[in-house]
Amino acid sequence: MTAFILMGVAGSGKTTVGKQVSAELGLPFFEGDDFHPPENIAKMSSGIPLTDADRGPWIDALVAALNQRSGGNAIIACSALSEFVRERIRSGLKEPAEFIWLSGDPELIEKRLQGRPKHYMKAGMLASQFAALQMPSNAHRVDVGQPLEDVVAEVVGIIEASDEQR
Repeated sequence: MTAFILMGVAGSGKTTVGKQVSAELGLPFFEGDDFHPPENIAKMSSGIPLTDADRGPWIDALVAALNQRSGGNAIIACSALSEFVRERIRSGLKEPAEFIWLSGDPELIEKRLQGRPKHYMKAGMLASQFAALQMPSNAHRVDVGQPLEDVVAEVVGIIEASDEQR
């Protein structure tokens, strides 16, 4: 089956959209942040951007969890900002991966992050997220500037269309 990876910068809605899509389609949801080792969280909490070397163990842990589950589609929230990360995910998974890029205006995303004071990813690090973003050429792009229910409906439509093509 397929791993549908909701990618994008912090504050783009990966978790919120992912949980709603998961509930609507009855698919398992994986929160990529849950697989960060404590060192990564400490770094990000201190305002230090991660390097690809930092991201390797995180991605490997996420991929291992996805490979251990029994078949069927899954929804994954994972920033996957760089081609390095996306390729590491693709090459490690036993099944195909489709990336759905939750894309938004930096001003909108920053406003969202300012409303999440308890999250380790602070609004001040957003610039580093956008700087690290290597725009994917093979991802479905969804504008998160539209109402949440429209974003969710668009993502559901992408997944259903993909299933019909398989």
